[in-house]
Amino acid sequence: MPKGSPELTAERREEIISACEKLYQTMSFKDITIIEIGKATSFTRTSIYNYFNTKEEIFLAMLQKEYERWIEELEKIISDNETLTKNQFADKIAKSLENRRQLLKLMSMNHFDMEENSRDENLAEFKKSYGKSLRTVKKCLDKFFPKKSEVEKENFWYEFFPFVYGIYPYAVVTEKQNRAMEKAGVNFKFHSIYELAYNCILKLLD
Repeated sequence: MPKGSPELTAERREEIISACEKLYQTMSFKDITIIEIGKATSFTRTSIYNYFNTKEEIFLAMLQKEYERWIEELEKIISDNETLTKNQFADKIAKSLENRRQLLKLMSMNHFDMEENSRDENLAEFKKSYGKSLRTVKKCLDKFFPKKSEVEKENFWYEFFPFVYGIYPYAVVTEKQNRAMEKAGVNFKFHSIYELAYNCILKLLD
């Protein structure tokens, strides 16, 4: 780790993560390299290695940020509402996921590689945010559906999160994928992230 204050270190890490975020909007995971990230920052490739050992560690930090942003949205739902019906709850959670498209993309597309190629301490830091997201969803259920049993809430939890991991490929399709589906004669109707999440949450609550 380079010398400097914790604030300066955090600022430099943030610049690297932000550069990676921008690249990921137009480039694929496999095409983004430390060299490409360096070009988008004020750092050389060697300097980046002072903060991250691999590009996967940068992506993992990016995913951690996405979880933290989602947690903020969930906390706001809890603080801004005294009660919610099933439909209102499904609407708000679905909208929170729709706002986190990059979270869903990273979950679905690159999660295994990020975790497998990151140091243990970085992975543990990421898991803290992941764990907090689980607890925050539980807090939502505790507040808005207090009559549900702990078993029912736990069942929601264990079905909802695996579902969330799979939303992105069903909601976001490239032109190439669409053409291939048409040629294969697959009559598949794509739905938005919101539609998929909303309908799933309603079913799980029932």
